[in-house]
Amino acid sequence: MIRLRVVPAILAALLLVATGLTGAQAQTARQEFDPALVEALDRAVEDTMREAGIPGAIVGIRIPGRGTYEKAFGVADRSTGAPMRTDLHMRIGSVTKTFTVTGLLQLVDQGRVGLDDPVGRYVEGVPAGDRITLRQLADMRSGLFDYSEDEEWRKSLLADPQQTFAPRQLLDYAFAHPPNFPPGSRWEYSNTNTILLGLVIEKVTGQRLEDYLRQRVYSPLRLGQTSFPTDDTMPEPYAHGYTDYTDYTDYTKSGTTKATPSGGTLDAADWNPSWAWAAGAMISDLGDLNTWVPALADGRLLSPATQKERLKFGPTGVPEVGYGLGIMRVGNWIGHNGELPGYETLAVQLPSQRATLVILVNSDTDHRGRSLSTLLGRAVTEVVTPRNAFDLPTAPQPEKTSPPPSPTASPTP
Repeated sequence: MIRLRVVPAILAALLLVATGLTGAQAQTARQEFDPALVEALDRAVEDTMREAGIPGAIVGIRIPGRGTYEKAFGVADRSTGAPMRTDLHMRIGSVTKTFTVTGLLQLVDQGRVGLDDPVGRYVEGVPAGDRITLRQLADMRSGLFDYSEDEEWRKSLLADPQQTFAPRQLLDYAFAHPPNFPPGSRWEYSNTNTILLGLVIEKVTGQRLEDYLRQRVYSPLRLGQTSFPTDDTMPEPYAHGYTDYTDYTDYTKSGTTKATPSGGTLDAADWNPSWAWAAGAMISDLGDLNTWVPALADGRLLSPATQKERLKFGPTGVPEVGYGLGIMRVGNWIGHNGELPGYETLAVQLPSQRATLVILVNSDTDHRGRSLSTLLGRAVTEVVTPRNAFDLPTAPQPEKTSPPPSPTASPTP
């Protein structure tokens, strides 16, 4: 299902280096819960990180009337041992989809596009583009092949992770395959859908997607640490992100070997996320995501009618997991997760308690088939909201993109 990971399955494997966490390695930013609850949360996070071999993580949970817990654990840079900090930037993968779809829905509110418009009205060359609607792209029911499942695309990315992919190049990989099913007939996570929505926004507004989102989404909410990179640059300060390979051929760029064969751990901080573009290229931090998640959940940038459309969660084929317009529901939590080489993110809210949970991890290496952000999300919520523990089920088929819920992929690039 949607393990919304923008990351191909080839990147998944067990981390080879134990982290050896101790309580002294956790940096406290804010902690306003009862001391006994804080102690339980510390223990839950540290035990999970130790078991799963997680190098570093930032954990934040806010519940109005109860308290705030924000802490950084482990290391941000394995080469120097620099500790993780709560103010570090990280790549947020498929959480990007929540921003892109919000931008599209703003155009719906302005009457510039309609959710049931065919994508072919705005983008040429889409298979069945006269029948696939913008709504079906946003709720992952288009049937279009996911370009990040294409073997030639993977080979190209792995040959040079710092190269720049244009959105149209990504579509070429996708459209080389026939659609997987007729539009609207079922649900399947595909990064191709959100790439198309990014192109629709650019076509309608005449702006670059990154400029439009900055003006219409980041700025109104004062998200000063959130960005849409156009190259491989990471804003300072940032956490290094680690990914592992079980089968990889060395590649060399400018005479420098960038990877080790068969099972090496790589620092992916400088990998160019252009291949994820509207589906997963963005960068943010804990503070901005703490602002974004409530705004996403309550529709702060949209009309009530359009927010209602966004929150129509359709079945995904995975128990307890639904998907709306660029947003997932897992149990009673709504939001999105994200994953791409070196990083994982979970950004969700429990509306009944207005609880906001944000988890940032500087590794994308699954532990026993489970994403690291899900493991930490479950550990934290079992302590603080035990009747509403977050647990994203494992996809019934291999997950090869970025994660949210995970029928065929989970919400992430």
